[in-house]
Amino acid sequence: MSDDIKVDLELDLKGLLCPLPMVRVSQNITNVPVGGVIRAVATDPGAMADIPAWAQSTGNEVLSAGKEGSEFVFLVKRIK
Repeated sequence: MSDDIKVDLELDLKGLLCPLPMVRVSQNITNVPVGGVIRAVATDPGAMADIPAWAQSTGNEVLSAGKEGSEFVFLVKRIK
């Protein structure tokens, strides 16, 4: 994670199975301002496909998506 990115909301999605991590990001995107960033941490590998696909289909942006140990960490920016 880049140190210069301000995170507006942290979501702990560990233990949730597909498609719930993506659903929770979707439900919470309006809880951050336009330009705001959600940091989401999931354990389901399906999130690596689901969250970027959701972001692309909704016009939001995945700033980063990667694996840290056994967790998948996403930074999602609200665009609109």
